[in-house]
Amino acid sequence: MSFSFSSLPLAQPEEILHDLSPVMLIHKNGRIERLALEETIPPSTDHPTGVRSKDVQISSKTGLSARLYLPTTNTSQKHNLPLVIYFHGGGFVVGRASGTLFQPFLNRLAFEANVVVVSVDYRRAPEHPLPTAYDDSWDAIKWVVSHAAGNGRDPWLTDFVDFKRVFFGGESSGANIAHQMAMRIGLENDDQQVKLSGIVLIHPYFWGDTLIGGEVVADVKERDLMGNIWRVANPDTTGLDDPMINPGSDANLWKLGCKRVLVTVAEKDLLRDRGWYYHEVLEKSGWNGNIEIIEAKAEGHAFHLFTPFCENALTLFKTLSLFFNEIDQ
Repeated sequence: MSFSFSSLPLAQPEEILHDLSPVMLIHKNGRIERLALEETIPPSTDHPTGVRSKDVQISSKTGLSARLYLPTTNTSQKHNLPLVIYFHGGGFVVGRASGTLFQPFLNRLAFEANVVVVSVDYRRAPEHPLPTAYDDSWDAIKWVVSHAAGNGRDPWLTDFVDFKRVFFGGESSGANIAHQMAMRIGLENDDQQVKLSGIVLIHPYFWGDTLIGGEVVADVKERDLMGNIWRVANPDTTGLDDPMINPGSDANLWKLGCKRVLVTVAEKDLLRDRGWYYHEVLEKSGWNGNIEIIEAKAEGHAFHLFTPFCENALTLFKTLSLFFNEIDQ
């Protein structure tokens, strides 16, 4: 999880309880200073793509909301578009669905893949430690799927979504959430109200107590940041081999609630080897599905958000579009 943001001026070391720079500082007096992914943008019509976006409130009690994206479409396409429920990254501690980095990416995704996107604005740690983000994301999924019978309150979902083609996706910690939501589908969705076609994990934030691959020789500060963010986000965790951060330690991994998985990794990303490891352990778990993995050469973490028109980003959009539009056999 490498970030290329300019940091705000740092407080004196003695004032800081948790130094998660360049992501976040938590001060001893309780003040939280977020250093990245805090700039937001209102919903709009994106002129290059024609994609429209809007914000919807899901729960007035918790403040849970989402940003919806609808590609340019017409009445002949009603009930014909795949749905992507998306979870943004940021280590569970920074980032918003309305973030300036995420909106251009999701506009482009909705346009290129011709999909409806629901980007979930889950509550963040440390004010709302895990499992809050997981629970909010599950509540958002249930709200979205409540539209499947055609009587939900949002017309973009009732009029344009094919609920037989529902996908979860996300980057970094959002990919972690997408995986955990697919696990809930497999473990908790007894009535099969949620029918999940597949998940997309872009540069997934997984970790573990035992270092693997390039982690062994990685920069110590960057490596420690991976574990420290997890401990701050989930103070009740059992550690870095908690199944929530290390799927390889999950005895129920074979119950993943979909038949198709796409993992994307980046060559220069510290999390690269975790993506490959996930691919390996899922294949060996006894899960009855198909997993694909692609690697972007010479790229870093979340490169597609920072350089959305580079060759590797264009390849990523094409790969995602094909994945979301493949007809189940």
